[in-house]
Amino acid sequence: MKSLDAAGITDPGLRASYAACRALNSSHGRTYYLAASLLPAWKRPYVHALYGFARYADEIVDDLSSALTPDQKAARLLQLSDQLVTGDAGHPVGAALADTLRRWDIPVAHVEAFLRSMRMDLTVASYKTWDDLMDYVHGSAAVIGLEMLPILEPVVPAHIAEPYARDLGVAFQLTNFLRDIGEDLARGRVYLPLEDLDAFGVTWEHLEHGVVDGPVRRLLAFEIARTREIYRTAEQGVRLLHPTSRPCIETALALYAGILREIEEQDYPVLRRRVAVGRARRVRVAVPALVAARRARR
Repeated sequence: MKSLDAAGITDPGLRASYAACRALNSSHGRTYYLAASLLPAWKRPYVHALYGFARYADEIVDDLSSALTPDQKAARLLQLSDQLVTGDAGHPVGAALADTLRRWDIPVAHVEAFLRSMRMDLTVASYKTWDDLMDYVHGSAAVIGLEMLPILEPVVPAHIAEPYARDLGVAFQLTNFLRDIGEDLARGRVYLPLEDLDAFGVTWEHLEHGVVDGPVRRLLAFEIARTREIYRTAEQGVRLLHPTSRPCIETALALYAGILREIEEQDYPVLRRRVAVGRARRVRVAVPALVAARRARR
């Protein structure tokens, strides 16, 4: 694999672990995979490792066909955390993640925070307030932005770029919540603050009926507007990144923010199906980004 060669990753076992992460990214994270492809080849394996591990842990939680009980799933997530702390890469994608953390000096605490949020999914079905939801989102998304930051090589001290990285992770996650409302309801969860549902006269049962009436439409419009505000803050941090990293993040921003627009234009169908950015728009975003990425690498 050329990207592994470019990164100087030669150990066969480590290459296999990175390849497993790349396969998870290409299968389940089309936008992230496309954006990562705009980075210099030697950086791409590390992004795949971060995504692959996150997806691997997420599947432990959400695999409905698994025979594991919630307690057993929680124990498995704790085991992953222990393995990383002790340096024991005892699972398919662990070696790649451990190597990525070491090479880029990424704190293990970020991964532990992520796994804590994954364990919350096993016992917490909803969040009463915005602050309660943000506690979950810190681990499930904000720390992903912080993990990515060293690989993106900010051109300013890290502490200046970190708030923007956090906001980007949060904005992406809130977009996922809006896109996946129907799927999450089927799993018995709602990732909208219950105080917001109350404010717009919407109940959990209301959402489960799948009917987008006035109250639901106003609720979703409010959540989209709030998410856009976070995007507007996050995008100010792109200029703080190394020029070879900017096309990657600009593309992810454009495509993820585009999901919000698609939800609006399709009249909020998210209670019944997932909304995605169409292929034509993806191409319109990706082609100039590819040109920009090649120019930056030169």
